[in-house]
Amino acid sequence: MRGNSFGKLFSFVTFGESHGPAYGVVIDGVPSGLIFSLSDLQKCLDRRAPGKIAGTTSRNEADQAEVLSGIFEGKTLGTPIAVLVRNTNQKSEDYDKLKTENRPGHADETTLFKFGIRDHRGSGRASGRETLCRVIAGYFASLLLSEVKVKAFVSKIGPFVYSGVPDDLEKNFAPYSFPNLNETDNIKNFLVDLQKKGDSIGGKVLLVIDKVPKGLGEPVYDKLKADLAKAMMSIGAVTSFSYGLGEQFSEFYGSEVSNNRDNFGGIEGGISNGQRILITLTFKPTSTIGEKAKEGRHDPCIIPRAIPVVEAMAKVVLADHLLRQNAYR
Repeated sequence: MRGNSFGKLFSFVTFGESHGPAYGVVIDGVPSGLIFSLSDLQKCLDRRAPGKIAGTTSRNEADQAEVLSGIFEGKTLGTPIAVLVRNTNQKSEDYDKLKTENRPGHADETTLFKFGIRDHRGSGRASGRETLCRVIAGYFASLLLSEVKVKAFVSKIGPFVYSGVPDDLEKNFAPYSFPNLNETDNIKNFLVDLQKKGDSIGGKVLLVIDKVPKGLGEPVYDKLKADLAKAMMSIGAVTSFSYGLGEQFSEFYGSEVSNNRDNFGGIEGGISNGQRILITLTFKPTSTIGEKAKEGRHDPCIIPRAIPVVEAMAKVVLADHLLRQNAYR
């Protein structure tokens, strides 16, 4: 009822607040007998963890995963998998001034209106820290997707723009997930400068998914594009979603685009056609700016740390639809 769960056959529910004792996720629908690696799970969490990229939040958390159930002797049991990550670096006093202030663009006022109470410390349940639970779910989803390749990267961050798809998607674009690595220092300086000013910036992310099986997606209301859109739009800072040519479709005649399947981004009629899926996401600037940004620990741009979250949400949708497709057979 409260929107804390996602998925049908592959599903998960998350719990916790940014300044509470811990965050956690319970994942259901993972088949038995899949090989589990705690170190691989930790690598996924490390990519999203705060305090590791210059020009982002100074909050420093180890984000150490504790597996409580569903794993035995290195394999999945087929039962619900519970994973906990304890919060260890809270500075709740940084948010004292926000107890009676509602920040535009945040969930402060709307949460208070809906529930009659809110945890003002780091946005509570609305904190971006909740996304670590999604990354955990994405790791377990990936165990079902051995052939599928999912890669997201920054295509625009402030004045830095990358057009097209990199030739080598296996390449490591760290730390900012921007394919033109020659701009790394420039991006760092740009973000550090924003941080000093108390300002923020938005941008875009391109998500590339290869080797998707044909036939994923359910007519009429559970189309693959619809579930992917819901997954991506549930990420706090995402403000738009498009696939294939997306908004560019408005500029063409049907005679110019309808005869080329490449224009449809790997999805036709809401069902995967086996081709590469291309998705573009727009992220808004971080809403906390000015003195409030300087007093707390905020990202001037959330996008570099959101990349593993985008990939994770794509994986959970694909895993869910793969299980649903296999149920037909």
